Amino acid sequence: MRTMKKLNTVLLSAGLLAALSAQAQLRVEISGVGSNQIPVAVATFADESVSPTQISKVIKTDLERSGAFKVIDAGTIADVNNVDLSAWKSKGADAVVVGTVQKAADGTFAVRYKLMSTVQNSKLSQLDQQAAPQFTRLAGHKIADDVYEKLTGVRGIFATRIAYVTQQGRSFRLEVADADGENVQLALSSNEPIISPSWSPDGTKVAYVSFEQKKPVIYVQNLVTRQRTVIANEKGSNSAPAWSPDGSKIAVALSKTGNTQIYIANATGGGLRRVSNSTGIDTEPQFSADGQSIYFTSDRSGGPQIYRMSVNGGDAQRVTFSGSYNISPRISSDGKSLAYISRRSGNFQLYVMDLASGQEQRLSDNTNDQAPSFAPNGKYILYSTESGGRKALAVVSVDGRVKQRLTIQAGAIKEPTWGPFMK
Repeated sequence: MRTMKKLNTVLLSAGLLAALSAQAQLRVEISGVGSNQIPVAVATFADESVSPTQISKVIKTDLERSGAFKVIDAGTIADVNNVDLSAWKSKGADAVVVGTVQKAADGTFAVRYKLMSTVQNSKLSQLDQQAAPQFTRLAGHKIADDVYEKLTGVRGIFATRIAYVTQQGRSFRLEVADADGENVQLALSSNEPIISPSWSPDGTKVAYVSFEQKKPVIYVQNLVTRQRTVIANEKGSNSAPAWSPDGSKIAVALSKTGNTQIYIANATGGGLRRVSNSTGIDTEPQFSADGQSIYFTSDRSGGPQIYRMSVNGGDAQRVTFSGSYNISPRISSDGKSLAYISRRSGNFQLYVMDLASGQEQRLSDNTNDQAPSFAPNGKYILYSTESGGRKALAVVSVDGRVKQRLTIQAGAIKEPTWGPFMK
């Protein structure tokens, strides 16, 4: 069970990143569009040349990447208080995005935007931000999130970060980037593997497995202070940490008594208690969205399948039945969808299942997928894959229509995870 003992996911969050230098740039390739694109005209923001970031370009790129919008270049609209909505309606736009940028005496930037409906002939939203120079790009992402939410009814995920591990020889690097692959920064470098990172729900801490002691040990690290707490350093393997939704507990997989089993520990350390009790291997725990259940991978039925049990232990119910090999469960934030890796015809591919109906859909055409991770809004999945013998990251919408591929110039990139919403 190669992937059951090699659990892939990655970490990190916002706090300590500002002082870290960029190391490698992600290249993003996009294919596919949504089934019903919304036409949106996006204007160049008035005076945005004073900003270190072309904010309107960030907005356009975000909306295009989502696959949900057909972006119309509206040029520059200087007077944002007098926009001819009827004219834009005749050009096919359902909505218009306009804005301004002003530099303040303290060096910050006032970024203001409006979203207007040509259908309703009214203002749909308005957002004013005061951003430091290094956060003007984030201001653009937040505007794109607002546009996405107001026009689709679903929260956007542009103002989030992804994390991943790159490897060149024996050098392992944990890097983070904006959700669009920009603003890449180094978070951690090590000569020993770092695997299975998992974000705390508030994005301030990360649990991960480090081999720096020449054995797998689970830590929680505060990403602002860099203080570390040992969560599990038991005999045998300590692996697969996963946070509870409220951030108070961490589920782990330990082999301290022989076969790997599921345990739950306090997020501050201690309080270790066993949850699963089988004669097989139970691993890769993931809390349900409500925190009352744990999904996990087990070979108790002969081959690896995904099960669910109460956080208090007891009987487990099998969840996956199609195929003889299903691993790496991940649950969407609304608790309705399960992402996992399934081996079919010798290929390891990403699938998603509607938990209410049991209906599943294959989302990948590749042959060696690993480590799925839902976006915070549950509409996209980030995962590791291999194409042309090269490890890369990929993003796919849960309906399979919109796809992205993220690569770096040299080395392998793997073990991705999607961070929580940034505040």
